[in-house]
Amino acid sequence: MTEEGSYDTVIVRFGCEVGVKSSRTRIRYEKEVCRQIKRLLEAEGVDYKMEYVFGRVYVSSCDAVKVAKLATRVFGVSSSSPALKTSSEMNDIVQAALKVAEKTLKGKRTFAVRCKRTGRHPYTSMDVCRKVGGEILQFFNEDKLKVDLKNPEVTIKIEVRDDKAYVYIEEYNGPGGFPLGVQGKVVCLLSGGIDSPVACWLMMKRGAFITPVYFDSSPTFSDELSRIKAVDCAKALFNWTGKGGEMYVVPYEGVLSVIKREAPERYTCILCKRFMYMVAEKIADREKAEGIVTGEALGEQASQTLRNIRVLNEAVKRYPVHRPLLGFDKVETEEIARRIGTYSISTRKSSGCNAAPRHPILKAKLEYVLEIEKKIESEKMAEEALKKSQKIKI
Repeated sequence: MTEEGSYDTVIVRFGCEVGVKSSRTRIRYEKEVCRQIKRLLEAEGVDYKMEYVFGRVYVSSCDAVKVAKLATRVFGVSSSSPALKTSSEMNDIVQAALKVAEKTLKGKRTFAVRCKRTGRHPYTSMDVCRKVGGEILQFFNEDKLKVDLKNPEVTIKIEVRDDKAYVYIEEYNGPGGFPLGVQGKVVCLLSGGIDSPVACWLMMKRGAFITPVYFDSSPTFSDELSRIKAVDCAKALFNWTGKGGEMYVVPYEGVLSVIKREAPERYTCILCKRFMYMVAEKIADREKAEGIVTGEALGEQASQTLRNIRVLNEAVKRYPVHRPLLGFDKVETEEIARRIGTYSISTRKSSGCNAAPRHPILKAKLEYVLEIEKKIESEKMAEEALKKSQKIKI
């Protein structure tokens, strides 16, 4: 029997923020996490049986290690562990612990036993640790195995809940946060670069469904590879949902050509982004969303100075603009991008946007921007761009 094959159950733990909600809200959130785990497991074709109790989910499966890793892709999950299930009888706990120890302690010199209990039992958690530890020492006597409570090479963990017990070693970290959807929906500007997919993911982690929007300025100002990157980033994000999703692709080449031709070059990026905001607001109306999300980080680009962000905000009248990365530096953002699976996509070679001016404005004047937009009829162009947009399934 392999180490993986020795496990038959997965312990799934909920995020810490779920645990501090009122009992009514907590139960609702926990059950929603269960539904999303089910959806993901069924999408992967895994056989399982699920048991929900307040504060925990136990998933029985012959693919326990696979299930444990899949569960860590569900928002609202703090961690998961493949475990060996048994009864809460002391002898049964000892036997299960010896089975796990036999597969994990070979070649090791030190170990520890930890126990957590819920319910009434004729023993304490310390009793379990002492009994299991003693039996393991006796079993491995020839190997000179020792207990080290401060810095063990392996920790055998036991969770006793009422009439059942679970023995495990590993804890796989999940994303935490809230279950997807409990906070409604947001429209997200998705460029395919490093920042915007991370901003999308962070909103998903906080419980918001996302509707990505990509502005396609090919072939004049970008290339087809840029569009493919954005779509692939959306696919990577929707992998975290256990189901597909939808995104908008908005034709943008004509609009950007007008901005480049009719407006001062230094204002290109400000006018470009304000136009994106205008279209995103109309999509938010259509999608019944609660806000608009961008990947802007303070000061990272010329259009992202405090003054320019203020000017950008004025393009949206009916929704808040959320910027999850506002205080992040690039290293922090890249670290998350690697973890969520978008970094390798975002760093593929593509032309990017070649419309950016050499010396962009750092402190745009709103009054001047409004005059230019009136001249080029930005609102009318936004309506036309929305009509030509495509909503594609991911």
